[in-house]
Amino acid sequence: MMFQKKYLPLFLGVAIAAGIFVGGKLNFSDAPDRLFSSNSKKEKLNRLIDYIDYDYVDEINTDSIVDVTVNGILENLDPHSVYIPKEDLARVTENMKGDFVGIGVSFYTYKDTIAVIRAIENGPSAKAGIRGGDRIVMADNDTLFGEGLSDPEIIKKLKGPLNSKVTLKVFRKGEPELLDFKVKRSKIPIKSVDASYMLTEELGYIKINRFAESTYKEFKKGLDKLIGLGAKQIVLDLRDNPGGFLGIAEKILDEFLEDDKLLLFTKNKRGHIEKSFATSDGDFEEGAVYVLIDENSASASEIVAGALQDNDKGTIVGRRSYGKGLVQQEMDLGDGSAVRLTVSRYYTPTGRSIQRPYDKGNKDYYEDYYKRLETGELSDGDKIEVEDSLKFTTPKGKVVYGGGGIIPDVFVPVDKSMQNETLTYLQRRGIIGYFVFETLEKNRDAFKNYTRKEFIETFIVSDAMTSEFQDYLNIRSDSKVTFVAYYDEIKQYIKATLADQIFGDGAFDEVINQHDIMIDEVIKLSEDGE
Repeated sequence: MMFQKKYLPLFLGVAIAAGIFVGGKLNFSDAPDRLFSSNSKKEKLNRLIDYIDYDYVDEINTDSIVDVTVNGILENLDPHSVYIPKEDLARVTENMKGDFVGIGVSFYTYKDTIAVIRAIENGPSAKAGIRGGDRIVMADNDTLFGEGLSDPEIIKKLKGPLNSKVTLKVFRKGEPELLDFKVKRSKIPIKSVDASYMLTEELGYIKINRFAESTYKEFKKGLDKLIGLGAKQIVLDLRDNPGGFLGIAEKILDEFLEDDKLLLFTKNKRGHIEKSFATSDGDFEEGAVYVLIDENSASASEIVAGALQDNDKGTIVGRRSYGKGLVQQEMDLGDGSAVRLTVSRYYTPTGRSIQRPYDKGNKDYYEDYYKRLETGELSDGDKIEVEDSLKFTTPKGKVVYGGGGIIPDVFVPVDKSMQNETLTYLQRRGIIGYFVFETLEKNRDAFKNYTRKEFIETFIVSDAMTSEFQDYLNIRSDSKVTFVAYYDEIKQYIKATLADQIFGDGAFDEVINQHDIMIDEVIKLSEDGE
């Protein structure tokens, strides 16, 4: 099962949520004598918790005290050392693993029923015959409808062991009785590569939303496809990508950089340095590369952009990236929870750290976006503050800076037409997605003769459909919402959402990119040979 609302936005500061992770994990059993030897500080904390547990006047959940204590300790370290409670760890791990066991559908909880948006191509539900618009009302003997049924409850009922079977009862419009489908659960990918397609005859495009365990395999498949279609240049879109596994970023870099090129190095508190180099395995070492970044591109995204920039390979396009140069390692705490602790800093090949300061506390650190907004940096690249003491030079003489994110070679301001409260509200609430689903429900056959290519290139959202959306808004929203000033943008999002619900597989991005000023800029650079 997959719950997917691709057209909902990535919120500001999403880069905070994920960091760079090294591959291994620490465990209590790893080195108890070294890591957890007894001392007065630890005994003091243990005695206090025991004292509260036994003698405090009221009943207290000491687990919650421990959680608060751990969080308090980590908050005094750095913004990216974090505690993951046991109730969240499975979800976080699953997201970074890149797949899970389920039935393979995108769905809405719509009018107290599971409404299938789309059965994932080649997934178990698609193979069984389930399709968009179906309502799943039962899984074996469990009902899946009614008020108060939460998404986690639904997911729990649909998930199960690998290769186990579940019988689904499905309501389908036009059928007199419920339909039975026996579905064999299998591994369902959580896609980290949103889209890979050709922008022009020679310019290919790949969008990566995070660096999970499965990302390199997805990326390589997309890259090979584009090479086969004649791509001589690649756009790597890392906008809004919060990062992920260090090793995956290194593998992707290896596709673009020649043998023995330095990718990055890390340094821990003891001064130990580990360097990573490219191998001879790359398949796109000769082609031009353009990397798209913005203020939400963080950690592993910055590793990729920084390594390519420092090796004079390709062009970085966009706005200054997030500025996270810390590496975390995960440690299991033995009760189902875990800590991701910062264990080293990473540096780009020229030796620069792109970690921005966090000495004024987490609140100040997290509100950096608003500072950039106030200073005008997001609209004017000349307002990006740099320090001469953090100036570095690439092998070909390009000047680059450390101290707070990757500064692009070509600046592209925020597209104000796509950054407004109305669009943000509509995306965040999922209203466009619900409207599109209901539109398809009225007449799915109206779209069945479109090929993906024909739909993306020729379909036009009519004024009548846009007016219907305004009427829908008037009924659905709590307050009056109008979009007169953003009429064309709303049309674009309706079309992109239609494409996603009908075709999936990157169709949303392909439509949105048709009117993306950063994409327009990179196509121009490509045509000019820059």
